[in-house]
Amino acid sequence: MAQDQLPLINGEPVDLSGIINLFDFEKMAEGKMTKMAYEYVASGAADEFTVRWNRQALDTLKLNPNVLNDVSTLDTSVTLFGHKLPYPILVAPTAFHKIMHPEGELATARGASKAEAIYVVSSFTTTPLEEIKKVASEPLWFQLYVRDDKEFTKNLVQKAESIGCRALCITVDTPVGGARNRQARVNFKLPEGVNAPYANGEMIQKMPLTWKEMEWLISFAKVPVLLKGILHPDDAEKAIQIGASGIIVSNHSGRNLDTVPATIEVLPRIVERVNKRIPILMDGGIRRGTDVLKAIALGANAVLVGKPICFGLASGGAEGVTKTLEILRAEFEMAMALTGRSTIASIDKSLIWK
Repeated sequence: MAQDQLPLINGEPVDLSGIINLFDFEKMAEGKMTKMAYEYVASGAADEFTVRWNRQALDTLKLNPNVLNDVSTLDTSVTLFGHKLPYPILVAPTAFHKIMHPEGELATARGASKAEAIYVVSSFTTTPLEEIKKVASEPLWFQLYVRDDKEFTKNLVQKAESIGCRALCITVDTPVGGARNRQARVNFKLPEGVNAPYANGEMIQKMPLTWKEMEWLISFAKVPVLLKGILHPDDAEKAIQIGASGIIVSNHSGRNLDTVPATIEVLPRIVERVNKRIPILMDGGIRRGTDVLKAIALGANAVLVGKPICFGLASGGAEGVTKTLEILRAEFEMAMALTGRSTIASIDKSLIWK
């Protein structure tokens, strides 16, 4: 790529041609981000066992390929809530994108749109929803922390709906913040001039968050509502009973409660209980196309990717986000072909070596 066509970070051109995989993006991002920003994105809670287990559990799963199947044409499309996605990878909600790149969520939205991916905007966005919507050519979803101010919460839901967000992801695993030691050591705070317009002055939700509040929110939402942070089959059942449209199996990327199991380990139990009644998404540790394949094989309808998007954003703005998604999509397609699967429907648990 010519020098004048390279993405810019703080006015300086950035060459992404040497980026081969998502781990490369993290290495590049660490050299470009402030220490405070990098620690915020990369760190987990307490001793970070769950952060490591998310990766280790995916790495430990072995694949069981079939050969001599016709994989000359692959169909990676999935449909979620009436919308057809070209591949089952979404941009997970992550906070404060302007600490990673000057254009913040605008660059994320542009990058996700170019890669044909749904972007789930965090309620801790540093860019107003109306501005993000203007640059997004692919659908947006909105992630919500429920506040102690019900009127504020309802107004925010209605704002997200009014600008066209097609689904709401309600984070249900954060009644309090986790013991984020690395984040505390760098005294994390938003830099001067950066603010989160929907944080309402708080970094965590204060309302006593119960199933009753979830029922209340679902009662007036006009778009599908997914509960994000489900790890227990009983909670998955309750989500269905109160009318949730989907669930996201998530341990908050190991950032809240340390020593909970990896999401890929939890997933089969949730899938068994839900029994295809509502879609199940999963996040946590996804770095390779084989990880996506394993999640689909164990019953997820799609996965969400968070930290790698942040590192792609920090490394190359919108282009970094696009390349992150394109690498993961290409690896997923390779993994499908090399295991003898040509469609999403043909990916099942027989793909996992026992």
